[in-house]
Order: sequence, then C-alpha cells, then structure tokens
Amino acid sequence: MKTANLKRKNSLSYIDLFAGAGGLSEGFIRNGFEPIIHVEMNVDACYTLKTRLAYHYLKDNNQLDIYVSYLKGEISRANLYENLPTDLLDSILNLKIDEGNLKYIYKQIDKNLKLRKFKKVDLLIGGPPCQAYSLIGRHGIDWDNDERVKLYKLYGKILAKYKPSMFVFENVPGIVSANKGEYFNDLRNYYDKLGYDVDYQILKAEEFGVLQSRRRVIIIGSLKTKKLAYPEFPKEIERYTVADIFHDLEVLKPGDSISVGKYKKQASEYQIKYNVRNVLDFYTQHISRPHNINDLAIYKIVQDKWNNENHRLKYNDLPNRLRTQNNVSSFLDRFKVVDMNGLSHTLVAHIAKDGHYYIHPTQVRSISVREAARLQSFPDDYFFEGSRTAAFTQIGNAVPPLMSAVLAKKIKEILWVK
Repeated sequence: MKTANLKRKNSLSYIDLFAGAGGLSEGFIRNGFEPIIHVEMNVDACYTLKTRLAYHYLKDNNQLDIYVSYLKGEISRANLYENLPTDLLDSILNLKIDEGNLKYIYKQIDKNLKLRKFKKVDLLIGGPPCQAYSLIGRHGIDWDNDERVKLYKLYGKILAKYKPSMFVFENVPGIVSANKGEYFNDLRNYYDKLGYDVDYQILKAEEFGVLQSRRRVIIIGSLKTKKLAYPEFPKEIERYTVADIFHDLEVLKPGDSISVGKYKKQASEYQIKYNVRNVLDFYTQHISRPHNINDLAIYKIVQDKWNNENHRLKYNDLPNRLRTQNNVSSFLDRFKVVDMNGLSHTLVAHIAKDGHYYIHPTQVRSISVREAARLQSFPDDYFFEGSRTAAFTQIGNAVPPLMSAVLAKKIKEILWVK
C-alpha cells in the first residue's frame, strides 16, 4: 500500500481534535509538524481538511497542477483524491468525539503513528465547540448536563492516553468566566491532575497580522517534568487595513458568484508579506449571498452612516418602513459595515445565517466567501468544501492561520530545545 511518507527530518507529530476546517492545523503544517489524525464531526469540514492535505501533499511532490485543475473544475474531487495515499485520506476522521468513539480514534492514531514511523505524539491541539462558553451562548445552558461543556474531559482522555509534551487548547474568552469561573477552574484542575502545567493568555489576532479585531483564549499545557513556561509570542506592529485585501477582487452584486476569477489589481504589500496570493494566479469562491429589497435599502443607509459620518447605525434609528422586528430596545447592533480603513470586527459563524453584521464597505451586499476567508487570513489557495452556507460556517468557526502559524513556530522552538 502506498503511504504518505510525510515524515521529514526532525519533524514533530500532532493530533488535531475538533479540527474544523483546519485553520489551527494549517499553522502547524506550515512549520513542519506532521498531522497524525484530524478528528471533526462536520462532514463538509472533513472534506475541506482532505482537500487541504491534498494541496500540501501535491505541493510537496511537485504535482500542484493537479490541485489547480481541481480548483478550476477540470477534475472532480474524487479525481483529486485518487492522487493521494490512502493513509493520508484516512487520517481525517469524520467522527463525533464521545466515549463510544474513543477506542476507534485510539486505533487510528496508533495505526498512523506506526505508518509514519513516529514513536510518540509530540503535541495535541484543538478547540472544542465554543457556543456554550461564549457570552452570546450562555443563556439556557445546563452546566451540569450539557455535553458541550464536558468536552474538555474527552480532550483530556486523549491527552492522558498519549502524554504529548505539550497541548494547545483554543477557545473564546468567555470560557474563562463561564459559570462564574467554576468551569475554567475545573478544566485547569483536571489537566493539572493529568500531569500538566497549565497557563493561558487572551491573545489578539491583529497582533499576529490578522486584519480583524478578534480575541481568543489560548490555553497551553506542558508536562510538569518538562518545566516549560508559557511562550512569549512576537507581536505584529505594522498596521494594514481591510482595503489591503478587498481591493483586487471583482465587484459583485447580491447573489453573484465567481467560481474562478482573475485578480483585477496588483497584490498589496500585505498580500505579498503574508502570502495571501500564494501559488495561484487566480482566486476562487468569490460568492455573494442574495438579499431582498428591504435588506438592501437598510445596507445602503448603514453604509452611508458609517462611511460619511463614522457612525454605527442602531436598529431603532431605521425608518419604520424598513423595520421587520418589533424589538427596538435590545439587540440593536444588528447591521454592521466592515471597516475598509481599519480592522474588521470579529467574524463568527453566524455569518452563515445572514450577512447583516458583515456588510461590504463599498458594495451594497454582505461580504463574499472569499472576502470572509481573507479576513480570517486564509490564503487564496485554501478551498472550502460544501455549500456557501457550509463555507461561511467553517470560516467563522476557524482559527486564523496567521495566528496559528506564530503559535506553531514558537512551540516548535520550545519542543526542539527540550
């Protein structure tokens, strides 16, 4: 059987749990880490992970033309995957992480460790679904019985099984104060009992080059025997704006879709520095959702207020004829323009439901799939499988690859020393 044989000299192995579309994993692959297993319950995200592994494998083997043919629609996804080793495809597990699936997950991890000639797992990464910990999602949460708030223990069982030198646990800042802080204290105590020193910081994505105001809790644990300190991450001080990533895409009307498009302007300094326009001379998935007449009228008013007066319009400021909701005393921040001359506000998975909170700064529509991906720092060679809605969900839930790449580089330095 042909195997991936991805192991490079001095490479480090890792497992990615709750992998999503691979934003966290991407940074580690870029820094020479070798994925043993990605576990993700969403089927579209799993196909995205497979397609991204196809990109890396084909690029490493000087066969990127096959990947390009797939993006251009010249070959099917099945044709693309035919060019990949079976064990590489099998390393993506489309499974829910629960007690019933743990034995199978262990079996696949052990199998791939042997195939890739690794003696152990060096690192565990992942971020359990964060809805239960977010400020928005706390209402109605049963802290004693909701299975989502116990996922850290399943993460911990895999941690205890393989005892990697370090782990990275990513989540929303709300996890720290959820259930009056008791939940986070339980989490830290649990990992402490497993033999790990645990620390965390709330990191700002914009300090890693991401053009988005985004806060993330990054919990890092290391085996107590290693005596490792929480890494100090370098901060990006140059300031770019959303204009640096929106300028070269074709103008869209609501409902327009460009599957494969040519850049209309030269790459910006930002795009060159951060490899947004990487190995391709085209972009994909510039897809805009349709909007009704009422929403378009609202978008135009909200845009004018922001662009001309630098004012964020509230729902109760709208003319009565445009209001479709009776509630004008709460949730007033329902429509928001992405700031072209600064950072975007935080991109979340709700963008899959509607685009009201992510209105394009100059075109009367919500942002496209490719624009959302760029705000999350995904390069243009990153392809999201599934429908438009599925792509938005994956992007909104992702860890920005620019952020994960900095984390990975620093963790790699630490693990090589130790």
